[in-house]
Amino acid sequence: MPEFVRRGVTLRIVAPLLDGAVPNHGVPSVSADEIRWPLESGGAVVLRMNGDELLALDVAMDGCRQLLDSLGIRIVATGVRSYLRNGYQSWDGSYFVRPGTSTGDGQPAKAPTLGFAMTALLPENADGAAVLGFDRHDRFQTRFRFGGNAAGLIIDAETLLDRTGGCEAETLFLFDGDQVEAVLRRWSRRVAAVAPLSPRLPTRRITGWCSWYNHFAAIDETTISREIRAAAAYRDAYKVPLEIFQIDDGFTPEMGDWLDVRPQFPRGIAPLLAEVAAAGFMPGLWIAPFLVGNRSSLFATHPEWLVADCTTGKPLLAFHFYGEFRWHKRSEEYHVLDITHPGAAGHIAEVLRVWTEEWGARYIKADFLLHGAEYGPERARWYQPGLSRIAIWRLMMTLIREAVGEDVVVAGCGSPLWASVGLIDTVRIGRDMGVSWHGEYSAESLLRDLLTRNHGHGVLWQADPDCILLRDRFHDLSEVEVDALARFAAAAGGVLMTSDSLDELSPTRAELFAGLLRAQTSQCRFPLLGDEEMVIEQCVLAGDVAVDFNLFNPTDQVRTASDGTRVPPHTLIGFRVSGNQARTLTLS
Repeated sequence: MPEFVRRGVTLRIVAPLLDGAVPNHGVPSVSADEIRWPLESGGAVVLRMNGDELLALDVAMDGCRQLLDSLGIRIVATGVRSYLRNGYQSWDGSYFVRPGTSTGDGQPAKAPTLGFAMTALLPENADGAAVLGFDRHDRFQTRFRFGGNAAGLIIDAETLLDRTGGCEAETLFLFDGDQVEAVLRRWSRRVAAVAPLSPRLPTRRITGWCSWYNHFAAIDETTISREIRAAAAYRDAYKVPLEIFQIDDGFTPEMGDWLDVRPQFPRGIAPLLAEVAAAGFMPGLWIAPFLVGNRSSLFATHPEWLVADCTTGKPLLAFHFYGEFRWHKRSEEYHVLDITHPGAAGHIAEVLRVWTEEWGARYIKADFLLHGAEYGPERARWYQPGLSRIAIWRLMMTLIREAVGEDVVVAGCGSPLWASVGLIDTVRIGRDMGVSWHGEYSAESLLRDLLTRNHGHGVLWQADPDCILLRDRFHDLSEVEVDALARFAAAAGGVLMTSDSLDELSPTRAELFAGLLRAQTSQCRFPLLGDEEMVIEQCVLAGDVAVDFNLFNPTDQVRTASDGTRVPPHTLIGFRVSGNQARTLTLS
């Protein structure tokens, strides 16, 4: 069988995959540009190969006699030190994994043995990486399942066809480079080039204030009005660009009832957004368009608008809260809106029309978007059959974009990363901002996911590392840690927002935020991405010019940087770029 060598990593194609398993097949016929596996059930799986530096692998099934869940190939790779487990949506994480790592007992969607879209293979005895990745993400979801061990990493590369009648997988590409992030950025550029819609890349970084991480759902008209005045006073006093003022979850009574407003907002939302606009901000609102609570009016009046569970016939259950915690709402269960139903589609379109045309929203934070792309035909029954999960997800996002218009900023959260190109402006690239250094909701997601997803920033969308924490209380972070995390997130050049009351910041934190807002940062690079022993080296760019260089030690021990600088735990040391640092700042 053919073997391909990239940077000391050898990849050998060993078998076809149908519906996640190797089918019974005869002896394959192999030529210079094709492998054909005859199937015992009839027909054949065919792999066509072309290219050299950029190897393209096309898999199809000839004589297709069934509706396929998935189609792909199995590859065995040797010489791999670690691989990138690339998560599919904002919250499931991207990180490097040693071959042979077990699946673990966590959530299956977050397992180290499951990835999506692409992977980077780091060689045992060379620099750089080999990237194995799909370039189209607007039709189907593509995944990688990892197995084997250090002697032979098994990679199952598959396209989820979702019983649509398709018999061709998305094209899989193999290429390499001598810097890990540079070769990942090359993959992002290819994704952007073949996407049916051009990426929406804001001309300036998105900045602003969001209500969630300070007030969470405990918001009311008085609180929001006070925060508007505080944000305006801060902006004017420090003369900083602070563009958006966003009201997050807490103003509606139940998910699904997006035009209803809680009693804590007696005048409704429109006058409050007018107050935001009068203060010079872009008014923003939060929505979870795919979710419907079981105690919402929508659930009671339009059960036909909900996705059905194939097994029970009842509304599909996305998640539930049966215990004491109810997420500040009454609903115990959350279901999925069936955007393929004309009534449901009309409902969301009308909500967004009212929010933008009547209430005045100009920034929409669309959250929990993963629930439009989580469910295949083995679990979910949609009103309109025969669509892939990605086609369904893009129906919603296209509807949102058309309903709000081109000038409204749409931010995706809990969102598929790669299917979103051209539909949304900013994408959350990690978990929610944390209040501690370690743990589930902590700094760990930022320190991991910002590095491994930075290659998409400025190419596919503007990256959103989530709000930075500035307040002096109600968290478990030290002064040094708050400073380091804020500067690290801001230096990436993406969305820069906070939720803390700007009239309550200490002078030190107020100056810190002002300095970050004034900086002309546009992007950053991580020259040592994939090196697990070194501190994080972050090259900060303004346009295409390197202006700063950060050494950040996220570990609990003192670390030494590549230039010999010793960096204490949880500390960021910043430098203006000089000739000494410039040697590591090769851009691509």
